[in-house]
Amino acid sequence: MIRYIRWCAYFCVLLLAALLVNVARVQVWESAAYGANPANKRPAIARYAQPRGNLLVDGRPVTGSRDSGQLLRYERTYTDGPLYAPATGFSSQTYGTSFAERAEDAVLAGTDPGLSAFPLWYDLSRGRPAGGDAATTLRADVQRAAYRGLGGKRGAAVALEPATGRILALVSSPSYDPGLLSGTGAAVKAAWARLNADPARPMLNRALRETYPPGSTFKIVTAAAALDAGVVDDVDAPTRTPDPYPLPGTSTLLPNAGTGCEDASMAEAVQWSCNTVMAGIGVRVGLRGMVEAAERFGFNDEELRVPSWVSRSNFDTDMSPDQLALSSIGQFNTRATPLQMAMVAAAVANGGEIETPYLVDRTTRQGGGPVRRSGPRTLGRAMSPPTALRMQELMVKVVEEGTGRNAAIPGARVGGKTGTAQHGLGNAGTPYAWFIGWAKAGEAPVPAVAVAVVVEDASAVRGDISGNGAAAPIARAMMQASLSGH
Repeated sequence: MIRYIRWCAYFCVLLLAALLVNVARVQVWESAAYGANPANKRPAIARYAQPRGNLLVDGRPVTGSRDSGQLLRYERTYTDGPLYAPATGFSSQTYGTSFAERAEDAVLAGTDPGLSAFPLWYDLSRGRPAGGDAATTLRADVQRAAYRGLGGKRGAAVALEPATGRILALVSSPSYDPGLLSGTGAAVKAAWARLNADPARPMLNRALRETYPPGSTFKIVTAAAALDAGVVDDVDAPTRTPDPYPLPGTSTLLPNAGTGCEDASMAEAVQWSCNTVMAGIGVRVGLRGMVEAAERFGFNDEELRVPSWVSRSNFDTDMSPDQLALSSIGQFNTRATPLQMAMVAAAVANGGEIETPYLVDRTTRQGGGPVRRSGPRTLGRAMSPPTALRMQELMVKVVEEGTGRNAAIPGARVGGKTGTAQHGLGNAGTPYAWFIGWAKAGEAPVPAVAVAVVVEDASAVRGDISGNGAAAPIARAMMQASLSGH
């Protein structure tokens, strides 16, 4: 009898060991698969069981959380949602996250290890700390000036602090209210379908994700390349350029929008936006020189993050001379995001150095303790300091005496460059109106802001559309708002 009891005990021990092995298999080896199973609702329930941390502008939250009383308890809310949507993105229980909400999701959701001095405790207890906050670099007054200036027209506007790379404004128009996508149910799905079907594409972040032909604003890159390469050593010397200009190797003649460009100097070409002169200068710099110059400004960079990813701005690396001529005036296949063109203006304003743009200044715990802090980080040198000083002089002349007079600000030194970019099959599309520039207050030692504005659907007769008429007033409002805070 004792022997049978002993065998029974052995069998029970074996069963207990098998049970422990199976528990270990489920909790260790299979846990990831179970956690990722779409039928497993526990991660989603846990994610929305507590309020999400906030995104801050000027130290004040522009996001919040609402107790829905549902299984997924807390939904995201937005203050001035359309104003800040290009920066915040959305946080949706149905469609996930985008832009800053995605880039800083771990901090905002409370899963970042930096939120706790004892992260292992939360792993063992299967809890998590309260969501932290992410303070953006945006300035509400500059953001609002850009948003009001665009007034719902298709386009985008970006403002940077040249010395640091801080993004002061990031606007895409038309915009949308991300709060419409926060929860679950038929209303959220209908809003998603409606926004994605809208021909104006309000959910497209035109400031970061759309690329446009930059038109004449790209002439700043071409002029800087010519000065650094020694192709032009006297900006006031005649360039012996005919008007119209025969594109190399072709019978095609490149015209100018205005008059007075024949044999103009490079200074006059920048001031009055002469296509012929700048196309010829680009050809003289050569393909290799132009590619290297464009890439120093940030073109062809696929790794830029702010922290959301940014579309690659393009300058072709293999072109014929006639294509190079057109590319040198921001046409052909040359394309740029508004952020990229703001970086061009910022490089001139910052003595030739480009700082990496960034949108999140710091992240903190709910109580205010620091998690991470961002700061200036150089992207490289786009041009030599003497070239940058000369380009500043040329851009100031554009605003004071040339094509960009609508950007002038009394009591401030403003430099800029207008652009009207052709596009579409046979250039049949409504031209894009561009302005890039920078501003320095009074006797301030360095410029405080650099901007780029593009307007897709300028409301004017096609022949009257210009960067000075459609984009420069928006840029001026942004620069004035920025200077008022210094």
